[in-house]
Amino acid sequence: MPLSNSPVSPLSPLQRLWLTEAVRLREEQAGPLEDREANRLAVAEGGDLRSRIEHRALWLAQRDGMLAALHHWQQGARLALGLLLVLALLSGAGLGLAALGDGQRPVNVFWALGSLLGLHLLMLLGWGASLLLAGGNASLGRLWLWLSEKLARDAQAAQLAPALLVLLQRQRLSRWAIGVLAHGLWLLVLLSALGSLLALLATRRYGFVWETTLLGSDTFVTLTQTLGALPQLLGFATPSVELIRASGADAVAEEGARQAWAIWLLGLLLAYGIIPRAVLAGFCAWRWHRGRALLQLDLELPSYRLLRERLQPSSERLGVTDAAPPQLATSEVGSVAAQSEGALLVAIELDPQRPWPPALPKGVANAGVIDSREQRQHLLDQLSRFPPARLAIACDPRRSPDRGTLALLAELARNAGQTRVWLLAAEPGEALDSQRLEDWHAALDGLQLDWRHGAPLQWLESGHE
Repeated sequence: MPLSNSPVSPLSPLQRLWLTEAVRLREEQAGPLEDREANRLAVAEGGDLRSRIEHRALWLAQRDGMLAALHHWQQGARLALGLLLVLALLSGAGLGLAALGDGQRPVNVFWALGSLLGLHLLMLLGWGASLLLAGGNASLGRLWLWLSEKLARDAQAAQLAPALLVLLQRQRLSRWAIGVLAHGLWLLVLLSALGSLLALLATRRYGFVWETTLLGSDTFVTLTQTLGALPQLLGFATPSVELIRASGADAVAEEGARQAWAIWLLGLLLAYGIIPRAVLAGFCAWRWHRGRALLQLDLELPSYRLLRERLQPSSERLGVTDAAPPQLATSEVGSVAAQSEGALLVAIELDPQRPWPPALPKGVANAGVIDSREQRQHLLDQLSRFPPARLAIACDPRRSPDRGTLALLAELARNAGQTRVWLLAAEPGEALDSQRLEDWHAALDGLQLDWRHGAPLQWLESGHE
């Protein structure tokens, strides 16, 4: 993905905070990143400290591949969620089939009820207890995060899951996120079970009984009526006392009896299963959206306190001494070309004895020779505000193409619409080292920079060779 002054495509506030936290964790674990250009762009962007820290982190996340890893991780998360949804649908269909059987034998209504709602009620009680004691049932959330990371298969995604958990714990949001997932999946299980029951009851003839060895019929009458009280409020009738007693020995063959028990069973599934899960899923979703709006960076963290010195204008630094990155960023310009105009010539670390600048065509500006860090920072600040449409950078190929020079070339190129590197000819009586010249060619090709040995003055003037 190309780097530009607008570092990322539009992201949600949660994604921006998530990437910022991921960059923080990466720097805490692996050491500071090379962030000179990111800091400069963050300061140029303006805003308060939080927005500058965020802008810096997003630029680094794009440069180092963490933004792409986030997209891969989210694709893995969606795939993992899809697998869980399919499992929920199949589990619900299996519950319905296990509760009613194949219709060859009468259905024990209380065994069927236990099959449909037993595990659901136990898990619901467990979720409530864990909500009070430990902030929500984390096992399902860990399973989903583990599946997401495995399916993403991106080395840069290592800090994403921990960063998300750390971020959500700020507002204790993990319990509500896991709650939405858990209740949503159980709601799908129960809806699938309801659909399975309706399909089986519509296509097969079932008889219903209750059986006991130790308990009397009055116990089952009371239990049936008590359980049926809540579904009655929703319009589901409870079997009469006579029907309940008659069903204790054999399944009543009357059509009305079959329908009465089927309606009672469906009413219990709806009242004690589907509705509670739907209400809890909605409540958790409401708390999730409410808390997500309050999320922000914790500026009291040591990593962010250190960044204050670099990102606040009163203590802005002009350079860093961080270790070299694994590879230099390329010079792709992204959206700079759309807002650039004019032409500019600049030279880097030329011999003071070399005559400079050459005679420039009308309309081509001269930025002089960049020798110091202060000159470099001043030019980059100017290019950030007024990027040229065409930029020619003159380099002396007698010098080695060191990492600092190449990083500067890439940074200058990212702040211009088009860039040409002018490899100057040797002074009269001198010759260029062929090996060093090949090193320049290879380095510039690696940066995806167009280079020339001849003066690109006509190109600067007209945009054509």
